[in-house]
Amino acid sequence: MKISLSKFRTRHNWRGTPCGWTLPELMVAVAIGGIVLAAVGTFTVYGIRSFVAMSNYVDMDEKSRRTSDEMTRQIRQCTAVVGFKNTGQTRWITLSNTMAGATVNYIKYTWDSSTRTLSCEKTGQPSTSTLTECDDWEVRLCKRNPIPGTTNLFHPATNIFGNLDFNIAKLVDMKWKCSRAFIGTALQTESVQTTQIVLRNTDSQ
Repeated sequence: MKISLSKFRTRHNWRGTPCGWTLPELMVAVAIGGIVLAAVGTFTVYGIRSFVAMSNYVDMDEKSRRTSDEMTRQIRQCTAVVGFKNTGQTRWITLSNTMAGATVNYIKYTWDSSTRTLSCEKTGQPSTSTLTECDDWEVRLCKRNPIPGTTNLFHPATNIFGNLDFNIAKLVDMKWKCSRAFIGTALQTESVQTTQIVLRNTDSQ
């Protein structure tokens, strides 16, 4: 029996030369593959960063909105501002409620820059954290009447001498900024929130 050895012979191209990868061809293929993998990796990392950034923003925005709703509900019930500090590393505002039957007679919001926390203290209750990851918190006291020709801008609660007067403070204007770092500290997501709350239980001025 005669066994054919053709299957074991080296394959040749149409010119009769052996088929295979030459060194330049291999280097080109490796280079192209590396470029493709680098592009895929770049888009993957970008997609992950975008997803994490959006998730952080949605979470912080939801917490800020919840805080804004709670502060609006509480401050609207108050009758007057009795304490206020809007400078330095620790800022606060204290309001009172002298309405008959009120369960909360005073409420105080305090922002601490060292802990990046906005806390709330109510009558007979311990201080609780209202908002975390808060980098800055600004609060202004204003009159109820807006500045003519403007949108959402109100006259400051100052008397004829230019001094702050709690008796004419009818609106609390607040603004805060929260941020959250991810992938170390290389990237941050920021959320800015503003709210304007009218003290409904005071006389109109």
